Amino acid sequence: MIEGFELTEHARYQIQDRAIQLAWIEITLSNPQRILLLADVHGNTHYLKQIPDFGNRWLRAIVNPNVTPKRVITVFFDRRVK
Repeated sequence: MIEGFELTEHARYQIQDRAIQLAWIEITLSNPQRILLLADVHGNTHYLKQIPDFGNRWLRAIVNPNVTPKRVITVFFDRRVK
């Protein structure tokens, strides 16, 4: 995992359940195409990256930026992003 970030148990479960590669998460967090600050009612930051190896679908990583290290709450391929 990228330095400065940690995965929650929920995120670990979703990664396994959804067959999301850690490398995809790492590149999303280190080199996102979009960053949405305060993107939800909890004040989380959303990192988005298009993943060519997965049909150019958008991977969304939702991160709590208010703790150290930052916590990756969940990750998923977001069909709503165009």
